[in-house]
Amino acid sequence: MDYSEIASVSGKGGLYKVVKPTRTGVILESLDEQKKKLVAGATQRISVLSDISIYTTTQEGSTPLGEVFQRVFEEFGDDPGVTSTSAPDELKAFLKHVLPEYDSDRVYVSDIKKLVNWYAHILKQVPDLLKKTGEAPKEKEDAEPKSS
Repeated sequence: MDYSEIASVSGKGGLYKVVKPTRTGVILESLDEQKKKLVAGATQRISVLSDISIYTTTQEGSTPLGEVFQRVFEEFGDDPGVTSTSAPDELKAFLKHVLPEYDSDRVYVSDIKKLVNWYAHILKQVPDLLKKTGEAPKEKEDAEPKSS
């Protein structure tokens, strides 16, 4: 599973696995233990995590959410030290620590709360996703010196 197979539905809590598309929408399955199925139609706003980025002040203008999750995992592991109920200043400081170049004018506290919630869901429901992406760069680094 990767970030292109995980979605968020506006107005619904949690994250969902994209099961398969239908003629009028998509079938989703909750990532939690209940595995509830949901048919999301064209009127519902669905965001696939691989398409979400955090605004930055860099030349690229944003950093993919998967990369931000990876930075959080590398820095904090299982305990990021904040929750979605943490004070706004704590949440901003957390994101500034993880992603120093984030655009504080365009990234709202509500966005940081979603990031923290989604990270907790992924850590609990799909921890291999974080561990798998964390190992990929190491393999590339190991491979480069061998080929030179």
